Amino acid sequence: MSGARSVVGLSTSSVYPEPTEQAFAYAAELGYDAVEVMVGMDDTSQDLAAVQRLAYAHQLPICSVHAPCLLFTQRVWGTEPWGKLVRSAEMAAEVGADVVVVHPAFRWQREYARDFVDGIAALEESTGIAFAVENMYPWRASNRRVVRREVEMYLPGFDPSTEPYANTTLDVSHASTAGSDLLAMAAAMGDRLRHLHLTDGSGSPKDEHLVPGRGSMPVAGLLATLADREFAGHVVLEINTRRAPDREARLADLAESLAFARTHLRQDPAAG
Repeated sequence: MSGARSVVGLSTSSVYPEPTEQAFAYAAELGYDAVEVMVGMDDTSQDLAAVQRLAYAHQLPICSVHAPCLLFTQRVWGTEPWGKLVRSAEMAAEVGADVVVVHPAFRWQREYARDFVDGIAALEESTGIAFAVENMYPWRASNRRVVRREVEMYLPGFDPSTEPYANTTLDVSHASTAGSDLLAMAAAMGDRLRHLHLTDGSGSPKDEHLVPGRGSMPVAGLLATLADREFAGHVVLEINTRRAPDREARLADLAESLAFARTHLRQDPAAG
């Protein structure tokens, strides 16, 4: 579509350990287009009315909802995985978001994993919300006596580009941790790529979520490719600022990340 433009958003997880409220404030102050709500341990992130109030107060749309499917959010909104996704879709619909970000099932979630691909398609059909399945990575175990080994913890797999999902999320840091070819994965996703978690990585076995441009992943090239094809999906900054010593340092990281996205997507810096 001619003139299509990516929405550049900020994930609320990018300001941790500060709360969800602060993510909206930072996003508004810096000129982000939108916010992604990571439903997590923060009570505000779980509260539909609270996130609606924040979006209204800061005049910022919520572009996406990240379902509580991380290891440490297994009990958020209950323990039944399909119920958590239904509730995520309900929040998305109420706040005007068109995407729910979801991780593949863990191997031990046997029934959920068995029906995951078909179940995601059925949820998209019934809710009208895109469930963009995110790439993950093998877990690596090692110690001084044991050679490092990889354990596949996700079913049907950590790479959604190999499955028939209608919508996918590409996370740069996860691709780095997995040792995946970022540009090849994006190409394999093709038009199914609906959502990008823009960050960076150095190839470490740890999931780093670096400020884009501070790692070794070809993030500038990826954004240029998306600009060339007039990608109109979401580009959401999901960086780790936990070690920022103060508000000013965290704000600087968020500002640098936004500037990187705008520059390489060839957007006017004042477009937000």
